Amino acid sequence: MNSFEIVFYKTSNNICPVKDFLLNTDIKMRAKLSSLMEILEEYGNLLREPYSKYLRDGIFELRCQSGNNISRILYFFYCDNKIIMTNGFIKKTNKTPKKEIELAKSRKADYIGRMMNK
Repeated sequence: MNSFEIVFYKTSNNICPVKDFLLNTDIKMRAKLSSLMEILEEYGNLLREPYSKYLRDGIFELRCQSGNNISRILYFFYCDNKIIMTNGFIKKTNKTPKKEIELAKSRKADYIGRMMNK
């Protein structure tokens, strides 16, 4: 099985939104998300619900619940084995907020654009 590498998206001014999100979650949620990221690195695009779900336009969500709190981290696959994590949030409704998906799509375009210019 291929192994995958998780990369946290960084803004042009070197801010890492997913790392900031993780640091602001409670310890139980952070531990669960960390375990899920290890599973994602192992299984990559083979990982499915309940852990991962395809949303649209190449954007996936890593799904985590701890007690009544539901967290999501959005990501996309880049090249053969990179998983780029773009944004994380606490989910308050049944549907993933459109603004979070749009943010992930925007960061995906930004990331790919910067990689092409290297």
